[in-house]
Amino acid sequence: MRVGIVTPVVAQPPPGAAAWERDAEIEDVARIAETADRLGYHHLTCSEHVAVPAGAAERRGGVYWDPLATFGYLAARTARIRLATQVLVLGYHHPLAIAKRYGTLDRVSGGRLTLGLGVGSLEEEFDLLGAPFAGRGERADDAVAALRASLSRRMPEYHGPHYRFSGLVVEPHAVQERVPLWIGGRTGRSLRRALTADGWVPFGLPLGTLAEMLASCDLPSGFDVVLGPSRPLDPGGDPDAAGAALARVREAGATIAGVRLASSSPAHYREQLAALRELAGPYELTFEEKR
Repeated sequence: MRVGIVTPVVAQPPPGAAAWERDAEIEDVARIAETADRLGYHHLTCSEHVAVPAGAAERRGGVYWDPLATFGYLAARTARIRLATQVLVLGYHHPLAIAKRYGTLDRVSGGRLTLGLGVGSLEEEFDLLGAPFAGRGERADDAVAALRASLSRRMPEYHGPHYRFSGLVVEPHAVQERVPLWIGGRTGRSLRRALTADGWVPFGLPLGTLAEMLASCDLPSGFDVVLGPSRPLDPGGDPDAAGAALARVREAGATIAGVRLASSSPAHYREQLAALRELAGPYELTFEEKR
């Protein structure tokens, strides 16, 4: 099981970020990213919300850094770690806009993009952006297919029920032959949608429920399941508990763990990354040496 991090600072949903995150700057995030990169972590994350209604912010949080700008900067500060949107809301973008913008990110990062994609559920945000909320699931299915036909292609062509295009040049485009597409969600439908892509990033479900859902499916070879412990890990203070939490995630079916780390400062967070790295052997975690 590989290990990535749910990047601190750049998204701060409830139950709440660490106190230091509220006043953190990009340099704090960059130094954490550099440490994770050096230690061999699989990925960083950044989520997407354009504008969260004040009432909804109590449930969802209000701090969401823009993933394209954030990852553009972090790409220049790192060399190997993958950059995973977790998640980009499909209904807010035309597939070719994603192919162009994030294909450019793939180019400037040297092929390190992973596109985490979701249907979205915040109707007020859809309305704000002039995006249709009704039927968003069907549109998302079509958008995923359109993205698969478009990413990594100079002249993409696609003809679907909602998106149709041909005779267009998208340059630059992604340099990976196949950009990994992870689908976020917490329903059986999101898992079925993910099976048409490369991975599933569920949230808000007990590990037992996730294990049952995964056991009911014939997962394709190479399919990634990205799960995370329900609470931040404290590998420096309680390595046994951290290791046990990761073992439970692996037993539930994870191929990649997305972890949050308890921390009191940016420096402490980096220390926690190193402490978790030390658990690699006993708990069958994958940390490859940087090439």
